[in-house]
Amino acid sequence: MRYISTRGQAPALNFEDVLLAGLASDGGLYVPENLPRFTVEEIASWAGLPYHELAFRVMRPFVAGSIADADFKQILEDTYGVFAHQAVAPLTQLGANEWVLELFQGPTLAFKDFALQLLGRLLDHVLAKRNERVVIMGATSGDTGSAAIEGCKACDNVDIFIMHPHNRVSEVQRRQMTTILGENIHNIAIEGNFDDCQEMVKASFADQGFLKGTRLVAVNSINWARIMAQIVYYFHAALQLGAPHRSVAFSVPTGNFGDIFAGYLARNMGLPINQLIVATNRNDILHRFMSGNRYDKDTLHASLSPSMDIMVSSNFERLLFDLHGRNGLAVSALMDEFKATGKLSVADDRWTEARRLFDSLAVDDEQTCATIAQVHAQTGYLLDPHTAIGVKAARDCRRSQALPMVVLGTAHPVKFPEAVEKAGIAAVPQLPPHLADLFQREERCTVLANDLKTVQDFVSQHGNRGKPL
Repeated sequence: MRYISTRGQAPALNFEDVLLAGLASDGGLYVPENLPRFTVEEIASWAGLPYHELAFRVMRPFVAGSIADADFKQILEDTYGVFAHQAVAPLTQLGANEWVLELFQGPTLAFKDFALQLLGRLLDHVLAKRNERVVIMGATSGDTGSAAIEGCKACDNVDIFIMHPHNRVSEVQRRQMTTILGENIHNIAIEGNFDDCQEMVKASFADQGFLKGTRLVAVNSINWARIMAQIVYYFHAALQLGAPHRSVAFSVPTGNFGDIFAGYLARNMGLPINQLIVATNRNDILHRFMSGNRYDKDTLHASLSPSMDIMVSSNFERLLFDLHGRNGLAVSALMDEFKATGKLSVADDRWTEARRLFDSLAVDDEQTCATIAQVHAQTGYLLDPHTAIGVKAARDCRRSQALPMVVLGTAHPVKFPEAVEKAGIAAVPQLPPHLADLFQREERCTVLANDLKTVQDFVSQHGNRGKPL
């Protein structure tokens, strides 16, 4: 399998090199040169497989030629063996043909564990083989950081620097990052918002001159391995609900477009997905594009669903690449225009093509809390605010009541007590046993100014387990 850049000017790479590259050298994102497509018979034969075995069948084409089958099987068994539920991603029914896919059974109680537990093990495998050491530099709006640190903390050849917006993540989210102590782990609170953090990561990847003797690796969803891992649970859910002989719809809480892009790829790989719903909060750049062909920057607002407090959705470029017939030069021109003006739209026929599959809804905090309260009153089931947005969008945008609607349950409600309390629910959920003492653990974090050079100097001084890079 070879990978090409969405901007068309970077060399094609194999999986191993893409894993370590993050952004392409032309500023684009890597995508497979050719997407594998499975037959109805192949997909049907996977029904009932344990999650790690299904993952092997779905992802094997993406790593072919880079990782031996036996090694990849063991990596996947180890990855999903740490999840709390034997089904790994269980389905819970909320109503008639309405389901929540619980993606929060991993160590950090968020869907990011599916990709980042795998990413850490893949990095360990590849870096050990190459006898190479790298620096992970990532930005998080809440859940990616803790999942990345948890997934990579034991990697022998990695130093981890995770930036989050100071005072803009929930306390549980922050503590899940800052209480994992290790010489190779560095939490940085940036005096700015998530987009500021993400922009510094992109700038650092574009010019790595501040590093010496090593290179950066991405853990954000710009890393292809993240997307690849998320494709699997669409197959997992759909197979349980009658696929491939029955179509399925998904509602996906998304800010950076990575999780829903994985669903788009699953459909293109042969899974019968009838509808994908983009569920966003008031930071609604994706909804504005899907509903009106306007991908325009706006003011970023803090919300009760902080993991979606994102104004520029990095993975959206991957969809633009397909909408433009995989023409890298056309995408590069669009992204240059967006960088210069903060605005982007596409030709009407390309937008109409996207609308054949995608619908969208923006849900504010009041509607989020109302949905949490309503579902809890009707079923006793407690949603986190992001999943609640997915439920609201599913109910408002659903095209067919006859098809199963799956809402991606992206996080455990214990991570967002403020939203639960504002929904009027007295019984705040308790942390699971492995996190029961989270609020008593020592924290370690550095607050830095919203300044690229300050951050890069910090990374240079503290990398390589405390030795200057």
